Amino acid sequence: MAKTRQPVWDATSVRGLRRHLALTQDQLADELGVRQQTISEWETGVYQPRGASTRLLSIIADKADYEYDAGKP
Repeated sequence: MAKTRQPVWDATSVRGLRRHLALTQDQLADELGVRQQTISEWETGVYQPRGASTRLLSIIADKADYEYDAGKP
């Protein structure tokens, strides 16, 4: 059984989603259960979201009607 590949969320797509939702980094961090510093690191490209965070970002984006490519392979 083949695994479904998750989108790769880069700095631009994370920042775009947060702005679309009109949230601060702190507010988005609260929604995702991560630290504000983590959101900042995603948005500056220090790190990329992975695992459950990637899935949560995709679910939030879909529910918010945010059109994203998120570097889908």
